[in-house]
Order: sequence, then structure tokens, then C-alpha cells
Amino acid sequence: MRLKNFVGGRFTDAKSGKSLPNFEPAAGREHSRVPDSDARDVDAAVRAAAAAFPAWAATPATERSRLLREIARAIEERLPRLARAESIDTGKPVSVAAAVDIPRAASNFAFFADAATQFSTECHATDDLAVNYTLRRPLGVVGCISPWNLPLYLLSWKIAPALAMGNTVVAKPSEVTPMTAYLLSKLCADILPPGVLNIVHGTGPKAGAALVSHPQVKAVSFTGSTRVGAEIARVCAPALRKVSLELGGKNPTIVFADCDFDKTVAETARAAFSNQGQICLCGSRVLVQRPIYEEFKRALVERARALRLGDPLKAGIEQGAVVSRQHLAKIEGCVELARREGGAVLCGGKRARVPGRCAKGWFYEPTLIEGLGPACRANQEEIFGPVATLLPFDDDDKALALANGTRYGLAASVWTRDLSRAHRFGARLEAGLVWINCWMLRDLRTPFGGVKDSGLGREGGHEALRFFSEARNVCVKL
Repeated sequence: MRLKNFVGGRFTDAKSGKSLPNFEPAAGREHSRVPDSDARDVDAAVRAAAAAFPAWAATPATERSRLLREIARAIEERLPRLARAESIDTGKPVSVAAAVDIPRAASNFAFFADAATQFSTECHATDDLAVNYTLRRPLGVVGCISPWNLPLYLLSWKIAPALAMGNTVVAKPSEVTPMTAYLLSKLCADILPPGVLNIVHGTGPKAGAALVSHPQVKAVSFTGSTRVGAEIARVCAPALRKVSLELGGKNPTIVFADCDFDKTVAETARAAFSNQGQICLCGSRVLVQRPIYEEFKRALVERARALRLGDPLKAGIEQGAVVSRQHLAKIEGCVELARREGGAVLCGGKRARVPGRCAKGWFYEPTLIEGLGPACRANQEEIFGPVATLLPFDDDDKALALANGTRYGLAASVWTRDLSRAHRFGARLEAGLVWINCWMLRDLRTPFGGVKDSGLGREGGHEALRFFSEARNVCVKL
């Protein structure tokens, strides 16, 4: 299958005539070709978006809302096909894609369809002298760059609010998992006016860099690595271009002795190994209070070993393949480094072999490691795979120091029956998201993003609508 760019309402090959291989991780073989786009393709997409902007910005919010809701319905109607495509492209279990990824993409469009008609702004009475009110206007052409781990889920999280506010979009999905972005463009071709949404495939250094630096792009929303995010910020700063960066994480799961033990074990395993650990919100550092450390460790190891790993297209599979051969090699290297640093591998720690069509697939066993100090690289650097470390702690202050002791600050979860302690930790943790006695429980109205090296700005709800708009104060003298 040969994917195509979607520019100005038309499907086109890359102007270079070149394409990139797209692999099925579970089988370890190529299954499609992706346009190898460059600055020429990006420029054509930006020009198409700029031409479509005046009419789209002038479209009533009720009409934009109707079209976004139509996209949401189209995604729901195609759920089985989209879920299968997502599973083949990413290696995740098809059951997860069908239950989480694709429904969430539809929800993103439906949510911002509502937000388009319900977003309100401020009004300030200045004594008896004047009334000040705020207008929110779309920016123009915006760039949306999404990662490979949750392809349609996160692409729609950016596109939907941008369109809801009246912007036109040039999106650059990951070249590693491009299939559902292509299928989204196919369904949007029948719904949106030409040029309102444009999707350009290709690599970050070519297509992504051209999009970020294009002079007509008014804002860039990026989800991905901290290294790439820092480079995007460097490029956007001289142009005074708005930028939103959702970057890496090294998130702590903080388990106190008074937790609901069985529930906490189950949710800690889910937080560590969901999507093969390839979620920026995964709890990759498990901090356990010493009185229950040994018991909790045994239960968590048992839970990890029981996870059903195999062909992601089969029913009942909980762990699929990691996204690429290169990423598998990175995970192997990280675990080997942890061993050299003195870590003890409690379970996993090696490639998994899956017979049949997946014999050449890129699978890695769910892995738990203990015995490493907090400064070791395995406790400081993002592995982004099915690997978590365990560290004991004695008291609240030590737990807080361990939790905050990395350069990242995206998310954290706290497990305790002590409500006072939960509130204290929620206020003192250096993280943009804190879950108490839960993990990955999301409300689309809430702000989403990290602190420190985990990002800049916020997505979600009104935060996203504010990012994709420009505020204008109007002062009327009485």
C-alpha cells in the first residue's frame, strides 16, 4: 500500500518521488510505503492552508462544530478498520486500539466540536469608566507534529482544537506509524473544505523541520522527545512563533504502606506496561514504602510475568511488539546498562520470541529491575519501553525527594488511604499531572502538560483553545 500526502483536498506523492518503508513491528516486515516529503511539499501544504484560512475563519462556530462532529462519527463508524490499522502499524494489541486509541480520537473531535460553540471569554468593568472585553481570533496556519506511540489519539488531540478555533492545519504525523493519519485524511476529504486540513508525511529532519521553520506558520504544537522539542523551541523563538511542547517523562508511582494493596499492584503494572511502556505518562519508577516493599515486589513481578504477550491481532493479548527494530535495540541497551550499573533483573530483561507470523517481530518481555540508586541512568533517562525500576523509601520526605529527583516533571501517581498526605503530595510533586489512587484517568477539560524538561505550555480544554487563538482586548469608554 502506498500512502499519499493530503494537500489542498488532493492526494499526492512527495514531490521528490521518493518514499519510505513502513514496517509492521509484530511481523518485522514492510507493509506500506510513505511519502518522503521535503520543504517543497510542506510549502505547498502551507500555501493551501493559507488560501483556505479566510473562509474557514469566517465559518460560523456552529458550522465548524457540525463538521467536527461529523468527523467524530466517521471515526466511530470505521472503528474496526482503524483499530486494525493502528495495531498493524504500532504493534499494540488490536483490543487496546479498539477500546482506547480510536474511541479517544473520536472523543477528541466530539469534545472540541462542543467547545467551538461554548468557549467564552472575559469581560471586565473598569469602575464606571469603561467596559473591557476579550475577543479570541484564530491565528492562521498552524503546524501539528504528533508522535508514533499513540498516532491517531494524539494527532486528533492537536487537530481538533486548532480547527475548532478557526485555524487551518498542516499536520506532520510520525513516519514510523503513519497509517491512521492517512486514513483520517481519507475520511476528512469528504467532510472538510479543501485546504482546511493538510497532512504531509515524512521525516522530522526534512518535513518536520520545514514545517517548524516556515514563515507562514503561526504556531507549532509538538509531542515527542525532549531533544527534538528543545530544537523546535530554538527555531521558533527568533520568529516569536507560539509553541506548545509535550515532551518526555520519567514518572514516579509512589506506593505507601497504607495503600489498597491489590488495586495498587494491578494499576502499577498497568501504568508500567500499557502500550508496551510506550506512553509518556507510564509509571517507569515504582517507589514503594519499605514495610511493604518485599511483598509488593513479589506481587508486581507475578503480575508482570502473567501478562499475555503475543500476536497483537489475536484476542486476549495484553502485550504486543515495540515500535521498531531500532527501538528494540535501544531498550536492550538500556537494560544491559542497568545490569552494568548493578541492577538486578527480577523478570523479563530479554527479547520475547513469538512463533508463527510474528517469529521475526520486535517483542520485549515486561521487565522489572531493582537495586539501582536514584542517580543511575535507568532511573534518570526515559527508556520508553516495558521496563520499570523499583526503589524503596522510608518516609514522606524521602519519597518526595525521589519522586522529584529527575529533570522530568510530566506525571506522577500516589497510592495511599491518607487523604491529607495525598493533598500534600499533590501540591509538592514537580509534575504537571498528579493522579491519586488512579492512573490515566483523564478529563478532556483539564490542562495537560509537564514542567521542567517535560514540556512547555498546556493542551486540553480551554488551554488548547487559548493556545490556538490570539487574544484581543476591546476597551469601550462609557
